[in-house]
Amino acid sequence: MSGVPESHTGWTFLTNHARVLAAIAEDPTTRIRDIAARCRLTERAVQKIVSDLEDGGYLSHTRQGRSNTYRIERGTSLRHPAEAGLTVAELLSLLAQHDAAHDEGRQERRELQDAAGGPQGWTAESDR
Repeated sequence: MSGVPESHTGWTFLTNHARVLAAIAEDPTTRIRDIAARCRLTERAVQKIVSDLEDGGYLSHTRQGRSNTYRIERGTSLRHPAEAGLTVAELLSLLAQHDAAHDEGRQERRELQDAAGGPQGWTAESDR
């Protein structure tokens, strides 16, 4: 891994807390380092976010040797009053649907490129 990820200026639709929670939902045994790389955050920022999520009752972890296994409290309601009644499970479901559609689109692009002989210099590895 190479140091600090690219910085981002401006606002985004998803908070870093939502991104970290989604990464953990995808792999409950993921490492802080891997979450940081996926979310383009520093490891220290991810550690703080995990702590926030645990303090808020959204997440817990158990230690297994040198690793952690996370457990998301899926029935917990989101914090903002505008999302009253919306649970973590519903949010994660929406994000998973997005990821599935994104992956499907990527696969379709690969298939089209393969059928066309692929662009010059293109390999399946370069689309990842």
